[in-house]
Amino acid sequence: MSRIKGILYAAVSSSTFGLAPFFSITLLLIGFSAFEVLSYRWGIASVVLIIFGLFSGCDFRLKRKDFAVVFALSLLRAITSFSLIIAYQNIASGVASTIHFMYPLAVALVMMFVFREKRSVWVIVAVLMSLSGASVLSLGGADVKDGNVSIGLVSACVSVFSYAAYIIGVRNTRVVKINSTVLTCYVMSLGALSYIAGACCTSGLRMVTDSYVWLIILGLALPATAISNITLVQAIKNAGPTLTSILGAMEPLTAVVIGVFVFNELFTLNTFIGILLILVAVSIVVYRENRKERV
Repeated sequence: MSRIKGILYAAVSSSTFGLAPFFSITLLLIGFSAFEVLSYRWGIASVVLIIFGLFSGCDFRLKRKDFAVVFALSLLRAITSFSLIIAYQNIASGVASTIHFMYPLAVALVMMFVFREKRSVWVIVAVLMSLSGASVLSLGGADVKDGNVSIGLVSACVSVFSYAAYIIGVRNTRVVKINSTVLTCYVMSLGALSYIAGACCTSGLRMVTDSYVWLIILGLALPATAISNITLVQAIKNAGPTLTSILGAMEPLTAVVIGVFVFNELFTLNTFIGILLILVAVSIVVYRENRKERV
């Protein structure tokens, strides 16, 4: 029963994460800047997660020597979301989400070549496969109207490495001992402050009074951010990180479906082949990690 609950939590988490491009792009089309979108998304989600943490009995006290690491992690997480927004503006949202989904490969590479983990032929094969998939995506079906494909692809790749660095930082620094909900609250709250500062220094942060716009903002902040993060933690606890990671493939698939049917983004043969190569490559790495943990 616990495993079934974990699978359901993982499905909810990945599918709601996949809704982020829909709400983000809608706000961008309305005229919001990237900083404004992320300020509202992370700001409201932070409040919800803090309330959830308080009701869960979490201790939010943070040691002074942990703060610098938490702040650095919040910057990495903030860079991830900001680069993804830039990617959404320039390439198809499904393609951007699929490229971002390559982060387990980046984590595996860094652990092998920086932290001297045992090298694996399967990881190298998976990396080459994913790079082939990204190359196929860049050849057609990735662009959007008035977008710059090169900027979009580079931004999506930045999100891969910044998120991989965030995950490695969480695993291999002293913050690994911090409660996951508490850590997420700090990371998102500090990130929200950085976005607000960025908005104030650029185009400004508008006050929203339109009820429709608020529905879009709440959709982005609640299902696509707060709920997805909460259910992700529950999925890992009940189903384990490996199964949760595999079911995470629903995130880019959800983004692809929304992009095609809502934003009329192209879905070509190149798009299909590229996405398939990346999903298979990530599945290989996740399966390999699972085998390594069992040995």
